[in-house]
Amino acid sequence: MQDINKLESELLEEIGNARDLDALEAVRISAMGKKGRVSLMMRGLGQMAPEERKEIAPKLNQLKKVIGDAIDNAKAELNRAAMEARLASERVDVTLPVRPENKGRIHPISQVTDEIIEIFADMGFSIAEGPDIEDDFHNFTALNIPPEHPARQMHDTFYLPQKEDGSRQLLRTHTSSVQIRTMENKQPPHRIVVPGRTYRSDSDQTHTPMFNQIEGLVIDKTSHMGHLKGVLKEFCRAFFEVDDVEMRFRPSYFPFTEPSAEMDIRCTFAGDHIKIGEGDDWMEILGCGMVNPKVLAHCGIDPNEYQGFAWGMGIDRIAMLKYGIPDLRAFFDCDLRWLKHYGFVPLDVPTLGGGLSR
Repeated sequence: MQDINKLESELLEEIGNARDLDALEAVRISAMGKKGRVSLMMRGLGQMAPEERKEIAPKLNQLKKVIGDAIDNAKAELNRAAMEARLASERVDVTLPVRPENKGRIHPISQVTDEIIEIFADMGFSIAEGPDIEDDFHNFTALNIPPEHPARQMHDTFYLPQKEDGSRQLLRTHTSSVQIRTMENKQPPHRIVVPGRTYRSDSDQTHTPMFNQIEGLVIDKTSHMGHLKGVLKEFCRAFFEVDDVEMRFRPSYFPFTEPSAEMDIRCTFAGDHIKIGEGDDWMEILGCGMVNPKVLAHCGIDPNEYQGFAWGMGIDRIAMLKYGIPDLRAFFDCDLRWLKHYGFVPLDVPTLGGGLSR
């Protein structure tokens, strides 16, 4: 009992003499650690006679509680004193100017998407959206893509695990599936643009597994290739901000349009720079054509009564073309230095009246 009382006095004195948290921690370890003085006395209980242990054990538990409370109180006091010392030594100069904050940037893909939508909205087009995960019918069959078409193969399309009924969903390879859903769920006439992410198993300097696409669709009773040409000409003039642009349409093949064409625009290559609208070179920017009657029939629209045209282009590629971005992969690198250089300030909203770009 005398040893317990003596140890309590010694430990309380050491705790009171601790001038910082490190010294206090040293006292705690020497007293309550695995080999501390209190811990060793607690272990000795097992060697005592039952009557002696019954008398000593409560005293040791009381010692352990007293020392623990004293250490906690001392720790709180040292923390309070350290905070007071810091407040006394540190000052805030309220006359200093506000620290500069980095302004966020709009990604070029988001900006160019808004630019395109602004142009087509001015022509009377509305925006349509749909799911990224599609079924075979909406992504392939309804678009007149036959079962043997290469796009259906695993090396081109990302398929999800097979279901119990044998069907497999997939990541859409184009936003054309939204055109199908629109024609299924609404009665013509239709005048829509469809922006969104698409997915294909391809990766190099000009291709990525995920990319952004925008398509347009017009369905009514009188639209023809001349209207298609006029819409695309006005788009190119507004998007590239030139007075005029010479275009040409080359025959091509797409299962969902007939006739089909690739559209090229005049341009000039001068080193790393491209001038749009004039020159001796041509550059392909999109595919287009009249909607195949089979596609209309798949959507429950009478091809003898209705017709229309459609087009599609990659948002990433025309963004690279307009703003001189050399590598498509940089769009997905999440490099803040790149975004600071090519990005747009949040209030740089594209409008036809105020200008689409800086």
